[in-house]
Amino acid sequence: MIIEIKTIVVKPGFSDQVVERFGQPGGPITEIPGFIDLSVMVNRKKKEEEEVAIIIRWESEEAWKAWEKSPAHLEGHRQSRQNGKPEYVIGGSTNFYDVKTVKTAQG
Repeated sequence: MIIEIKTIVVKPGFSDQVVERFGQPGGPITEIPGFIDLSVMVNRKKKEEEEVAIIIRWESEEAWKAWEKSPAHLEGHRQSRQNGKPEYVIGGSTNFYDVKTVKTAQG
């Protein structure tokens, strides 16, 4: 399993717009074999900025690569480049992690 963590830093008051974009139910990403889930979280601790973290879990690197090469993903990035970065976005990053161990609740 791999985990992709995207962080998007925005001006105060704008995190809800990012949450709305990534938090829509369904969507083409959910149709990719090997997609596990997507979580969206907000950190509003700093007064000068808000940080949105998007955690996407994939069964394998191959599943993630299938998403990266999919027409829906490529079109989304093409549109983003054409529209430009929203003025409320300060910055962001994307990191990948190989999952080495997982603990679950014991029922």
